[in-house]
Amino acid sequence: MQKTILHLDLDTFFVSVERKLDSRLKQRPILVGGLSDRGVVAACSYEARGYGIHSGMPMRMARELCPEAVVIRGNTATYSKHSDEVTAIIKEQTPLFEKASIDEFYADLSGMDRFFGCYRYATELRQRIIKETGLPISFGLSVNKVVSKVATGEAKPNNQLVVDSGYEKPFLAPLSIKKIPMVGDKTYQTLRNLGLRQVSTIQQMPMDVMQRVLGANGTVIWKRANGIDNRAVVPFCERKSISTERTFDRDTIDVHRLRGILTAMTENLSFQLRRGGKLTGCVAVRIRYSDFNTYSKQLRIPYTSADHKLIPMVQDLFKKLYGRRLLVRLIGVRFSHLVPGNHQIDLFDDQEEILNLYAAMDRMRERYGDKSVIRASGLGAHTIGRMHNPFNGDPPTLLAHRKQ
Repeated sequence: MQKTILHLDLDTFFVSVERKLDSRLKQRPILVGGLSDRGVVAACSYEARGYGIHSGMPMRMARELCPEAVVIRGNTATYSKHSDEVTAIIKEQTPLFEKASIDEFYADLSGMDRFFGCYRYATELRQRIIKETGLPISFGLSVNKVVSKVATGEAKPNNQLVVDSGYEKPFLAPLSIKKIPMVGDKTYQTLRNLGLRQVSTIQQMPMDVMQRVLGANGTVIWKRANGIDNRAVVPFCERKSISTERTFDRDTIDVHRLRGILTAMTENLSFQLRRGGKLTGCVAVRIRYSDFNTYSKQLRIPYTSADHKLIPMVQDLFKKLYGRRLLVRLIGVRFSHLVPGNHQIDLFDDQEEILNLYAAMDRMRERYGDKSVIRASGLGAHTIGRMHNPFNGDPPTLLAHRKQ
């Protein structure tokens, strides 16, 4: 049976939500992201893009390019709520869907042509989302994920496009190579140095040439340029790691403060592990100095989710890593090698009081929020916390760096 894959993307999602909440923002250049000079543009309106602004750009640069832009910090909970509304509609209307990010979805409509034309069905789904949520959304429809995603990009803003079976290569051929998913700035520059500008040039090249230039990624890019993509729509993808990091408004050398923030990070991540029924087997600490040099250290450990075991390990990694005595711009903690399970009692070190304390604190956090109970040493890390269980199957919410 021939595949029919639908790709849906909410147009400038964060901006659209802000305009839905405040109609005065319509037609105005909008920037969503960190408010300080260290902030990053998480999203921008089409009006702002006309000034050369794009997501990921430093907020200071964006403000210089468009001084009249309205700058909004953004709210994770608000965006998650509106995303959930769209998700509920798609879940009800499609037989199989994948939530790729907070504003991006895939749906497998294969076989539905026998009962109800796929394009017509996708059109009515899009119209229902717009009517019930008030948010603009675009879609692309084709035989696979990659062509549908590119088609959505070509359909924007607030439109739709279908690529009929057999027309994948002609559709992709005249487009810029930057339109191929997986071609970032560095890969794009590498390909441009080779004289490649349009997708059609890659289509005419032997696959082994791309492989020699870009390795395994070259093979994937060649296949995508030719409209070949066998990836299935996956309704749930198990997390392989969980992490958090903070970029400071002002670089700091206050070791006491850094250690307190690391403690708060570790404590919160440990709670997320227990809430999701997970254990970690690898801990990593990351530091970025004021000169933008970034270093990290990791340690394989016995599987655990206990604060009193993980915090000393994180602090020890920080002690070994922080050797330059320079101002610090960013710190982060990451747990990986995750497996299902609960904390195993250590017959020699663990006490019943500690285990009961964890259980009591976790119940309070579930009821009153992640930050309702924290260690005194982490009180200064007031922005650390999550809005939902990171292991509930939803992708992480992508926002500009939250500031400490």
